[in-house]
Amino acid sequence: MQAFKYAVPTALAAALINTAAFATEQTPPVLERAVSAGVKVVRQFPAGSGLTGWVLSQGGRHSLVYTTADGKTLVAGALIDERGQNLSAQHEDMYIPKPDFAAAFAQLEKSAFIAEGSTKNPKSIIYAFVDPNCPYCHFMWRAVQPYEAAGLQVRWIPVATLGPTSMPKAIEVLASPDKTAAFRHMEQNHGKPWKPQAGKTEQNQPAVAASIRRNGELMEQFGIAGTPGVVWRDSQGKVQVKSGMPRLSELPAMTGLPEQRISDPALAKFK
Repeated sequence: MQAFKYAVPTALAAALINTAAFATEQTPPVLERAVSAGVKVVRQFPAGSGLTGWVLSQGGRHSLVYTTADGKTLVAGALIDERGQNLSAQHEDMYIPKPDFAAAFAQLEKSAFIAEGSTKNPKSIIYAFVDPNCPYCHFMWRAVQPYEAAGLQVRWIPVATLGPTSMPKAIEVLASPDKTAAFRHMEQNHGKPWKPQAGKTEQNQPAVAASIRRNGELMEQFGIAGTPGVVWRDSQGKVQVKSGMPRLSELPAMTGLPEQRISDPALAKFK
């Protein structure tokens, strides 16, 4: 069963505490050990076929499990009914708390990012968390180039998650007088031999390094486990989050722009 990682709002956290106190008295035996270990019961619901569904939370991660009528057996995984419908997916939509990214989105404007594409009066703006060593981040950079030419501004937010050279590479970009040119140079030379620049280390640039670490913390607030991670507002103004390299067919909805022709053969596998 896939675990859901969300930032838990303060109001929800308070509700979880109250719910957990109630749940400790009524949870079935098979869940008692998990509750005593710090897992919180958000809610329970009838799941059919004698099963009870449970929404659990620990460390901001939500998960869905089921218990049998006697409370002695736990079921974790997808429930499929006789018609082949995924009941677990329906339960997730109905009962898993939906994240509120409004506060985290406001922090994106204050993050250490590199603006690329249409920098004056862009038609749309998206944010993308990227690691300098991430090959899929590089593919995304290549994929959005036609959209940048059509009026998109991408605000690339460097993080350092994929190895010891990620931090110095990110520092080189953010400490450069021309961040956009430095970022493009990094992407154009992705996968090629790299030599660190003098004076562009974590020790020499502690403030820049700290901003990159804050970027990583912000990425976690959006529940993004790996790069690239894209954040944008849709046509209704709702904050949307995408982890991983998007399909090319997803780019028009993400960017709010008409589909652009992408002829790069390296991107064919992402159609």
